[in-house]
Amino acid sequence: MAACGRVLRLLLVLFISGSICSARGAKPAPGDGDNAADISERARNPAGEARAADAPPAGRRSGGSGWRLAEEEACREDVSRICPKHSWNNNLAVLECLQDRKDDTEIASDCNHLLWNYKLNLTTDPKFESVAVEVCKSTISGIKECAAEERGKGYLVSCLVDHRSNISEYQCNQYITKMTSIVFSDYRLICGFMDKCKEDINKLHCGSVTTGEKDLHSQGEVISCLEKGLVSEAEEQGSYAIRDDCKKSIMRVAELSSDDFHLDRHLYFSCREDRERFCEHTPAGEGKVYKCLFNHKYEESMSEKCKDALSTRQKLIAQDYKVSYSLAKACKPDLRKYRCNMDTAMPRAREAKLSYLLLCLEAAVHRGQTVSGECQGEMLDYRRMLMEDFSLSPEIVLHCRGEIDTHCSGLHHKGRTLHCLMRVSRDKGILEGHCQKALQTLIQETDPGADYRIDRALNEACESVIQTACKHIRNGDPMILSCLMEHLYTDKMVEDCEHRLLELQYFISRDWKLDPILYKKCQNDAARICHTHGWNETSEFMPPGAIFSCLYRHAYRTEMQGRRLSRDCKTEVQRILHQRALDVKLDPDLQHRCMTDLGKWCSEKTEAGQELECLQDHLEDLVPECRDVVGNLTELESEDIQIEALLIRACEPMIQSYCHDVADNQIDTGDLMECLVANKHQKEMNEKCAVGVTHFQLIQMKDFRFSYKFKMACKEDVLKLCPNIKKKVDVVICLSTTVRNDTLQEVKEQRVSMKCRKQLRVEELEMSEDIRLEPELYESCRQDIKQYCQNVVFGNAQVIECLKENKKHLTQQCHQKVFRLQETEMMDPELDFQLMRVCKQMIRRFCSETDAKNMLQCLKQNKNSETMDPKCKQMITKRQITQNTDYRLNPVLRKACKADIPKFCQNILNKAKDDNELEGQVISCLKLKYADQRLSPDCEGQISVILQESALDYRLDPQLQLQCSEEIQRLCAEEVAAQEQTGQVEECLKYNLLKINHEGCKKEVLNILKESKADIFVDPVLHTACALDIKHHCAAIPPGRGRQMSCLMEALQDKRVRLQPECKKRLQDRIDMWSYAAKVAPAEGFSDLAGQVFTSPAKGYILSMLAVCVLLLFLMGLLCGRITKRVTQELKDRRLAQPWVAPKIKDRKGYILIS
Repeated sequence: MAACGRVLRLLLVLFISGSICSARGAKPAPGDGDNAADISERARNPAGEARAADAPPAGRRSGGSGWRLAEEEACREDVSRICPKHSWNNNLAVLECLQDRKDDTEIASDCNHLLWNYKLNLTTDPKFESVAVEVCKSTISGIKECAAEERGKGYLVSCLVDHRSNISEYQCNQYITKMTSIVFSDYRLICGFMDKCKEDINKLHCGSVTTGEKDLHSQGEVISCLEKGLVSEAEEQGSYAIRDDCKKSIMRVAELSSDDFHLDRHLYFSCREDRERFCEHTPAGEGKVYKCLFNHKYEESMSEKCKDALSTRQKLIAQDYKVSYSLAKACKPDLRKYRCNMDTAMPRAREAKLSYLLLCLEAAVHRGQTVSGECQGEMLDYRRMLMEDFSLSPEIVLHCRGEIDTHCSGLHHKGRTLHCLMRVSRDKGILEGHCQKALQTLIQETDPGADYRIDRALNEACESVIQTACKHIRNGDPMILSCLMEHLYTDKMVEDCEHRLLELQYFISRDWKLDPILYKKCQNDAARICHTHGWNETSEFMPPGAIFSCLYRHAYRTEMQGRRLSRDCKTEVQRILHQRALDVKLDPDLQHRCMTDLGKWCSEKTEAGQELECLQDHLEDLVPECRDVVGNLTELESEDIQIEALLIRACEPMIQSYCHDVADNQIDTGDLMECLVANKHQKEMNEKCAVGVTHFQLIQMKDFRFSYKFKMACKEDVLKLCPNIKKKVDVVICLSTTVRNDTLQEVKEQRVSMKCRKQLRVEELEMSEDIRLEPELYESCRQDIKQYCQNVVFGNAQVIECLKENKKHLTQQCHQKVFRLQETEMMDPELDFQLMRVCKQMIRRFCSETDAKNMLQCLKQNKNSETMDPKCKQMITKRQITQNTDYRLNPVLRKACKADIPKFCQNILNKAKDDNELEGQVISCLKLKYADQRLSPDCEGQISVILQESALDYRLDPQLQLQCSEEIQRLCAEEVAAQEQTGQVEECLKYNLLKINHEGCKKEVLNILKESKADIFVDPVLHTACALDIKHHCAAIPPGRGRQMSCLMEALQDKRVRLQPECKKRLQDRIDMWSYAAKVAPAEGFSDLAGQVFTSPAKGYILSMLAVCVLLLFLMGLLCGRITKRVTQELKDRRLAQPWVAPKIKDRKGYILIS
C-alpha cells in the first residue's frame, strides 16, 4: 500500500504513445504487437505477457492461445462499428478504442462487463505481474520501495509507475508506459480505490459497483462525481463528508492524471472538441493541455461541459497544489528550500493547499529570497486563476453566497464577481465578517499588488490608462498600481479603471504587506517599531491598517520624539499617504472610526476628497474616536501637504511658478503650504487651488497642532502661557496679547520666545487675509455680511473691508468686533491686509527701511508725493478717516496725548462706551485746546498734523462730516465733486458761514476758524496764497502758536509792506470771518476769553490797550484816594468832640447787665 501514498509527478511525460495512436486510429506503435509472441519477444519472456495479455476474462473459456477481444460475441458488433479494422488483432488497442469512444456512442452492457473483467485480469493476475518482474528485473532491484511491495495485488506495477521517471531500461519503460494507460482507465485499478470509496460512491450516488450494470468501466464519470462531492464539502456547510481514505484516493487519482489530460477521463471526454479548437498545437504532457484550456476557459465558444470540468480540476488544484503537475514540478526545490511542505501526511493538509504554497513562496520573494523563475511563472498563472474565478476559493463560496446572490449574480466571468464583492464591501460596508475576511485572505494569496496582471478585471479595465500614463514602467512592475493611483481623478483615468482600482486598493490598504514596495522598504522598521510577524503570518487581534498607522505615526517624528523610520521607508509611507488621501475609504482606521459621522454629516459628499474635507469641517461635532483620527491625519497634512494629492494637483502650476524650490525638498515641514498661502492671490492662482488652500487654512484654525510650523515653534510657549487652549485662533490671541503686554510694559525679557514670535507674526498675517480665518469675528458678523457684503468674495480681506465701510450700519456685536480689529491693525499696520496689498509697491518705494509698526505713519507722510500710487493714496485716506474717528485708533496720537486727553477731555471719556467710536470728539476737544495753546508739545505736534490733514480733506474731520453732511451737499456740491482735496470744501463752508442753517455745523465751522488762528498751516488756502509773503517777511519767525499769522497781520497793517494781492485779500477775508465769529460765538468764560486773546493775531494790540486801561484806572485810583482820605479825617475829629458813653453789656440770655 506504500505505492498509494506516493505521487507520480512525471507520469504523463512517458505516457504510452501506442494508446494515443490507437485512440486516433493510427497504426500501433512498436511494442503493440498483434499477438503475444510480439510482446514476448520484446519482453524477452515469451511465456509471461502472452499469457497475461491474451488471457480471457474470468469465467470465459479461451478459444485458443490467441484470444481476441474483437472476436468475443459480446463486443464483436461494437468493435466492428467503433474501432478501425487494423486494431482488431490488438487487444489493448481495442480496449482503448472502446474506452475513448465519443460521448454519443453507446456500447452493449455485456461488452462493458467483458472489458472490465479483462482489465481486472490484467492488473491482478500474478502472471501479469511476473511479466513486469522479468522485464524490469534490474529496475526493481534498484528501487527499494518497489522491491518491498506485496506481490499478487498489482501494487508492484503501481510502484513502477510511481517511479517511472527513474526507469532508464528501455523495455521496462515501454512496458510500464503501456500499463499506465490501462491502470488509469478504471478507478478500481488504482491501489484499492474501489474498496476505499465504495461507501462514498453509494452515498453520493456516483455510480454502481454491481457487476453487470451499465458503464462499469467509465471510471472518469465516477471519479468526477466524487471530485465534485469533495469540492462541495469544502464549499457547503452540512454537506456529506467524504471519508479521509477516499479523499486521499481521489486526490491521488487527480495527481496521477496531472501531466496528461487524457488520464482525466471525464475532462478528456468533456473537452475533446475544445482541445481541438483552442489547443490543437499544444503537445500533451507536463500539464500543458490543462493550462491551455484554463487560459481559454472564459472564451465564448468554450463548451459549458468543458468549463465545468475545468473548474472542478481547478478546485482540486486549490485544495492540493500537487494536482497541478507543472506547479508541483517547478516549485518542488523551492518548497523544500523554504520548508513549505513539512507536513505531507495528508494531501489535503494545510501545507498541501495551493493558498499555503502561494503564501509561503510569496513570503520568501518579499523577504528578498530567491525563488526560481519557472516557479514564479507557475505561481503567477495560478494567482491569476484564483482572481478570475471566485468559485475556486471554497471560503468565498461558503461565506459570500448571500452577497453574491443579492448583489453579484450573473458576473461570474473574468474576476467580475470578486470585484463586485469588493465594491459592495467598499461602498456599502455591508459584507458579513466572514465574507470580508475571506476576500482579504484571497487578496493576500493572489497578491495582485505585486503584479496588476493577476487581476484580469483590473488589467482589462486599465489597459488604455497604463499604455498612456504608465508606459514608462516595465510591464508587470509593482509600480504600475502606484502609477494608476497617482493618475486617479485625472483626465487620463477612465471610469471603469477608476472603479476597479479603488475596489482593489480598498483591500490592499487594509494589509500593509500587500503593497510589495512598501513591504520591501519597511519590513525591518515594522518589525523593530511595530512588532510585526512574517509576510504570511497575520494576527487576528491586529485591526486592519494598524501596522501602517504605526508606520506613519513614526514617519513624522523628530529625533527628539523617539524612534523614527528609515529614509527609504518614510518615502514609501509618504507615497502611500499621498495616494490614500484621495479616498477616505482607503484609510481603514478612519473609515472604521468615522462610519457613523460619515453617514451623519457627509452622506451627500460623493466627489473625490470631499468626505475628508467634510469630516474636517465638522471636527467639533465628531465622536471622540473619529475626531482623534481625523485630527491626527490633519496634523500630518500640515507637516506634509503633499498628502493632499488633489490639492497638489490643482496647485501644480502655482508650485512650478512660485514654490518649486520648497516642493523639491524631501522634507516638507509645512514650507510648501506656507508658500502657497503667501502666493494665494497671484494671477496664476486658479480657483481650485485657491479654494483648497483656503480650506486648509480654515481647518488649521480648529487646532493649533494643524499648523506644523506654528506648533513646532510655539509648543513650549503654549504649554507655559496658554494651557488648555486648543483652537489656533485662541492660541494666537493668547500669545499675541502676551507679546503686546510685554512690549507695552517694556519688560527686559519677553515671555514668548523669539522663534515663536516670528511664527506668530506669520500666523497673524495669514489670518488677516480672510475673515473666515477669525472665527469669532466671522460668527459675530455673519448676518451683517449677508446683509451688506453678500456679493463680496472671501479672501484678500475684501469682506473685512466691506464691513469697515459699512461700520455705521453694523449690529452692535459686529461693530464692536470690527472696532477691536481696527484697533489691532492700527497698532500693527502689517496686519492690515488690504493696506499692505494695495500699497505693496509704495511700501517698497518709500518705506523699505521703516519698521512694520510705523508703516502707516510712513505712508501718510508720503501720501501727497507725486509718485504715490492713486489706489494706495485712496487706501491711506481711508485709514486716516478711520483713525480720526477715535483717538484709540491712532496709536501715535494716543501716546503723545496720554496726559492731555484725561486733563482736557475727561467729560467725553466718561460718556464713552467700550468698543464704540467717539466720532472724533476727543480729537475735536484736543483741537480746541490746540487753538488755546494749552497742549503739551508732543500732543500739539500730533494735533497740528491732524489739523493740517483734515484742512486739506474735510472727510478727515469726522465731527465736521457728521454735523455738516447736508450743508456740504447743499452749499459745496461742486467742490465735493472736484475731489481735489486741497481744502476747498472747508473754504466753501467758511465763505458760506452766514448761509449755514444747522447750528452744529455752524459751530464746527467756527471752531475751524478759531483753530486757523493758531497756525497758518491749518489754513491751507491762506497758506498757499501767502507762501511768498511768509518767505519774504516772516522767514525768521518759527511756525506755530500763531506767530507767523501775527507776522502777516502786522505786515498787513504796516503801510510800508506790500503783500501779494491774493494774500492781502485772503487775510482781509479771514479778519472779517474772525470778527463775525467773535460776534456769533462770544467767549463762554474768563478762561475762554483769555484763550481767545492769546490766540488772536491782534494779541499785541489787545494787550497794549488792556495795559493802558489798567494804567488809567491806577491813576484814577490815586486821585480818588486823596479826596477820600480828607473826608475820613474830618469824621474822626467830630467823634472825638462828643462825651463817652459806656457800652451796654448783655448776659447770655440777652439781659442787660447794670454795673
